Amino acid sequence: GHGVVASTICSVEEVLDMGYIVAGEQKTSTFRVQNTSPLALPYSIHLDSLSPTRDKDRQRIPSFIASSLQRTEIVGTQDLSDLSVFSVLPTEGEIAAGKSQEFSVTFSSDHESLYYSSCLKVVLFGRKTAHVILLKGAARDHPMFVEGGIPLDVPVESLAATLPVSSQEALKGGSAEPVKSILLVLEYTEGESSPVPAQTELIVGAIQSAQLPSKKNVEFAFDSLPLLQKKGFTLQPGKGTVERGQVKRIGVSWVPPADLHVHEPLLVTALLTLKGGKIKQSYQILLVARVVSA
Repeated sequence: GHGVVASTICSVEEVLDMGYIVAGEQKTSTFRVQNTSPLALPYSIHLDSLSPTRDKDRQRIPSFIASSLQRTEIVGTQDLSDLSVFSVLPTEGEIAAGKSQEFSVTFSSDHESLYYSSCLKVVLFGRKTAHVILLKGAARDHPMFVEGGIPLDVPVESLAATLPVSSQEALKGGSAEPVKSILLVLEYTEGESSPVPAQTELIVGAIQSAQLPSKKNVEFAFDSLPLLQKKGFTLQPGKGTVERGQVKRIGVSWVPPADLHVHEPLLVTALLTLKGGKIKQSYQILLVARVVSA
């Protein structure tokens, strides 16, 4: 007889990021597995978010308690019903020698979260794991988002039923949506022969959604730009538009102003406003800048 290696090639390596959707809607992506061996390969698809040991695994202490910057949970937030937000088709079958199989991954959610995730495994012969893919996705209540900076939240969420934001504000007698906060830290290196500005960036995106009119772009603008410039900050562009399904990168740089006390960090806040149709959102941008030695 002849020993043959069950070899396959997957079109996705390590991570399949489904990107952003509007809560209540869904998005589908595909990946392909090619059988490069001379024999047919029976396969099955396993999702960690559907694992029978998932409840036991979630009893561990969350990693963010040890370090807020280490987000290692493989199975993240799921629907409020505790059902998996990811589904895959087909779930089992056989790939003929030299042929390929395409798989469809659907991501859907019922509430806003940045931390939807699961782990997909392609298993051959019921026991050999051929490929491991981390599935990621995010959902927003409105068809726009802002990314960047240091996280100010935790990646583990309660699935306890809560009142929608609009209901909470109505009970308080108001209707304004709470302002989200984003922290940007910029460090200017002092003492280098050719000093360069401290730099970081923000990303403003517009999500493809039926909630946003087809011809309507998302507009964004910062307030207090003259004050930011006086403090040494440059935001480029300071305002603009983003087309549906696209993102725009905003460069943020800082050079210490002449009157800065070098040993004291500088804190400045700016309001970033997004508008899409009749929807308006605001983000408070916390800019922390300091001078460090080379």
